Amino acid sequence: MMTEGADIDEGSPSPAIAAPGRALLDLDRPAWRLVLTLALPALAQHYLLLLVRLSDHYLAGHLDISDSDLLRQYQSAMTTAGYLYWFVSSYTIFVSVGSTALVARFIGAGDHRQADHAVGQSIVLGFAFGLAGSIAALLWLPSLVGALQLTGEAARYCTNFLTPLAILLPFQVMESACVACLSGAGDTRTGLHVLGGVAVLNVPLAWIFCYGIGPWEGLGFVGIALGTGLSHLVGCITVITILTRGRSGLKLHRPNLRPHAKLIYRLLRVSVPAGIDSLSIAVCQLWFLALVNGLGDVPAAAHGVALQWEALGYLAGGACGTAAMTLVGQNLGAKSTERAEKSTWTAFAIGCGAMTVMGTLFFLLAESMFRIFCPLESQQPIVAVGVPVLRLVAFAMPALASAIVFTSALRGAGDTRVPVLFSWLGFLGVRIPLTYLLTRTHLDLGPLGTIEGYNLGLYGAWIAMLADIWVRGLFFAARFLGGKWKQTVV
Repeated sequence: MMTEGADIDEGSPSPAIAAPGRALLDLDRPAWRLVLTLALPALAQHYLLLLVRLSDHYLAGHLDISDSDLLRQYQSAMTTAGYLYWFVSSYTIFVSVGSTALVARFIGAGDHRQADHAVGQSIVLGFAFGLAGSIAALLWLPSLVGALQLTGEAARYCTNFLTPLAILLPFQVMESACVACLSGAGDTRTGLHVLGGVAVLNVPLAWIFCYGIGPWEGLGFVGIALGTGLSHLVGCITVITILTRGRSGLKLHRPNLRPHAKLIYRLLRVSVPAGIDSLSIAVCQLWFLALVNGLGDVPAAAHGVALQWEALGYLAGGACGTAAMTLVGQNLGAKSTERAEKSTWTAFAIGCGAMTVMGTLFFLLAESMFRIFCPLESQQPIVAVGVPVLRLVAFAMPALASAIVFTSALRGAGDTRVPVLFSWLGFLGVRIPLTYLLTRTHLDLGPLGTIEGYNLGLYGAWIAMLADIWVRGLFFAARFLGGKWKQTVV
């Protein structure tokens, strides 16, 4: 008999024997029930983390309300830091997508030994990628902030803010890998509990490290980030402990932490194209941010506040995407492409409906939403610039739902190579060129001469973003309809 944690032949899955208490998805249940079972905990998890970001943004906007210039610098620094920290989420894709897809396939096929082995290898990859990312960030962070056209004190605040997050990055990547494995097993509730705990812990830690406690005066702006980093450290330790004890059909065994070349290759074969896709999007988003920062402190601050509220819309799509990724992977493992397809369309319908409702609220309540973060009279220019763009993004919600849900479904199937081209087309072919055209007075085309721009400021940049989202949403839907994902081997 093969011992737990030993090398396993990938071509010979063992029969499915679920241990007592193992929580497995019943794939014969109605698709809408399965989607909601997976999506609702994921949505609650996303909203808790959004609460943390909103709390951090609120702290940055209220550190010294007597100095309006300093407030704008904090908010500009927080906007840029938010983009760069979002880069971290994209970076974790190099581990998490393969973890979810492979664990889901193994669970769907009833191969629990391989699923457990995949958990160990995912943690190994999480530590390796986290450490590499941490070193790279510490070396290049100041240069990267400068490349984004953030200057002066705002650039210094941004760099200081991100430094503790960079140091603690390995723990966040391992935490993400563990949560992704649980999602692949059909368990999004444990991720909710862990990351919900991270969010609950993050808020008081950020306030304490920012403002201090008792005689200690705190660290100010950088204390917000330190609270975030330490809460993810606790989350990482917690979820690894849970997997060591066993949860939802998965159990972390110490021998499975020894690197296994074949299984690591299978994880990376799915994750690397998805990671390149996400990092490509992140780089293009940073390019887009640099163009917005070039418009001045007021548009940059308004852009950051609008993005915080926009997250209320796309998080529902992200939760339904999590459900689609798991259900596609497990159904393909169980050799049921019809159920995989039906589950994805159900996830899209639910996600699109929820996002459209949020878009309607953006359109109707944009001004009130902005005044929560910009309560001072001196901040009214930010409100005036930001309200129109928040209303504009309401019209992007259906297409954004398509891009999010179908991308996740394709990743769950392991179809991660061709979608990279769609992302490049949307950003490099639509968003970035249109942003130059719509935000500048004149556009220098080098040997081709100069053309007149439309000089629409931040509103022009968000028009370009809207066009990009629609292009990518249509292409991802077409890729899923084409059905080639059904033959993908992981």
